[in-house]
Amino acid sequence: MKLPLLFKAELKALFQNPVVLLTVFGGVIFYSFLYPLPYSHQTPREQKISVVNLDMSQTSFKLERMVDATPQVQVIRRDHTIAAAHQAFLNGEVSGILVIPEHFYKELLLGKSPTLSYAGDASYFLVYGTIVEGLAQAGGTLAAQTKVAKLVLDGEPLSQAENHYAATKLNLKPTFNPRMGYVDYVVPAVFVLILQQTMAMASGLMVGTQKQGRGYWSRASVGKLMLVRVTVLTVIYYLLSMYYFGASFSMHGVNQLAQAGELLSLLLPFLLASCAIGLWLGAVTPRRELVTLVVLISSMPLIFSAGFIWPVESIPQPIVWASQLFPSTAAIKSFLTLNQMGGNWADIRWEYTLLWLQSIGWFGVAWLSLKRIRR
Repeated sequence: MKLPLLFKAELKALFQNPVVLLTVFGGVIFYSFLYPLPYSHQTPREQKISVVNLDMSQTSFKLERMVDATPQVQVIRRDHTIAAAHQAFLNGEVSGILVIPEHFYKELLLGKSPTLSYAGDASYFLVYGTIVEGLAQAGGTLAAQTKVAKLVLDGEPLSQAENHYAATKLNLKPTFNPRMGYVDYVVPAVFVLILQQTMAMASGLMVGTQKQGRGYWSRASVGKLMLVRVTVLTVIYYLLSMYYFGASFSMHGVNQLAQAGELLSLLLPFLLASCAIGLWLGAVTPRRELVTLVVLISSMPLIFSAGFIWPVESIPQPIVWASQLFPSTAAIKSFLTLNQMGGNWADIRWEYTLLWLQSIGWFGVAWLSLKRIRR
């Protein structure tokens, strides 16, 4: 079968297959809006807490006001006992509890360090971290004010008292995440995985659909059919990738530091390897729908072993080695280096080489699997 006719037949089969169309266009575009949605506010704010004030002094009430003034938490209850606050927490009325101990003001006057107790559900780590951050910030501010006021009462000038309390001052400047938010941190890497997974599903579903019956695919050689299918899907995914790394990033305010030529060059081996994985999956799975199931199940292990959520040094070495078999691992690191960190091509030499090696390896495996089916 001649190449022009094969291209025409492949395009017709793709655009007449609603499952593949939904995966390619619906999945990619849908996720570009859906996935960043939970992170649209970057970090949780105004988490509801209860305060148990066992001291009832003017300073403890001042601490309550300072806690309520922080952007992280909002005081909505004031309980008289820890048991009442605990019950409100179990009922879901509050997300955290602050306990101001008895003799809080007295211990401050004596120069001691009273203990403030925080409580929250640590299984929701974003909410828990936000509450702890807000309470610690308010407590630290009150402690600083009390320390400086005591030094001033002892006859020390205010400027010197401030320096004695904090000899150094921090001037924090975030390097690669200027907004200190989760969109800039999570979305760029996850978008790379979405491209890989939907590409693998699309090519795998095409193979799975055509395993039964005879059609144009049975009249073309395996090598020629793979060439046409990979070319068609790669061109489509180049367009979708430009939408992801262009319009979608601009819409969410994510950094775009890489040159267009660098991204296009990096995309080629990444998309080729992703497509080859799908061809192999479609050939080895007995039913078409299993392709989608396998790809979805693999998404979480791949994202957590990529090294940007959990440090690579803390991941067991066998898992790190296994993750190097999939293009998302090298591609995520490369895209983050170029586009989010402003790195240069020399910084990703090894990852780029690995992507090409993966492409060759996965194409070999896919070709053998498709040959076996054809026989």
